[in-house]
Amino acid sequence: MNTQIIKEGKEPEQGIAYLEDGTMIVVEDGHKYIGKKVNILVTSILQTPAGRMIFGRVKSVMNRKSNEYKNIVRLSS
Repeated sequence: MNTQIIKEGKEPEQGIAYLEDGTMIVVEDGHKYIGKKVNILVTSILQTPAGRMIFGRVKSVMNRKSNEYKNIVRLSS
């Protein structure tokens, strides 16, 4: 899922993005990508009385020069 992270989340290191329909996406470790277009790997979806919330983590980041996504390498702990 491609989107742009626009602000910090409530918890440390979270980033927030929105779908066109207003659905909030909470992105783990997304704070460092605020203002950037990213590809999100969805980890869960929560249905609330106010609507859906999507949770995920950054899979890749858009390179502005090439307009291509660069994968984020994650080492397992």
